[in-house]
Amino acid sequence: MNIESVGLKDCYLIKPNIFNDERGYFFESFNNKTLNEELGMDLNFVQDNRSYSKYGVLRGLHFQKGNHSQAKLVNVLSGRVQDVVVDIRPDSETFGKHISVELNSDNKTQLFIPRGCAHGFLVLSEFAEFYYKVDNYYNPMSESGIIYNDPDLDINWQIEKKDLVINNKDLDLPLFKNVIK
Repeated sequence: MNIESVGLKDCYLIKPNIFNDERGYFFESFNNKTLNEELGMDLNFVQDNRSYSKYGVLRGLHFQKGNHSQAKLVNVLSGRVQDVVVDIRPDSETFGKHISVELNSDNKTQLFIPRGCAHGFLVLSEFAEFYYKVDNYYNPMSESGIIYNDPDLDINWQIEKKDLVINNKDLDLPLFKNVIK
């Protein structure tokens, strides 16, 4: 496994060692001991989630507040997505910054997102199946988010606005400056 920093504190791309032959491929997609050793953390993932979305679907930017905050290990089982992470930790040297990476089923790359970050993704292919692990159980009372087109964040989404498919709940999310006070 190869781990590389992506410019946000404690946020990493994780590239697996893939073994290809005439039968197909094999790789270890998750090993808690190895991940903890490589990241220097003590993670314990407790829940797995999957979503299936069509082209143009934008989910996010979401996060869980307080004691229900979640670290995530995300990847794409089929298709391609633009994955965006925003650092919302006021004490972080990368507070208010965001990264945007493409995750796809071809390269099998995963993204580790630490607690205290907002997260969202945009489907770039005809469809995408998105899979992620979280280290804390979902709590609906701690659910929060930031509007995808926040002018202070100035995220460059890779699809024209007219082609985005966003649910009403995500369209009603507040601005970054109103979430982080």
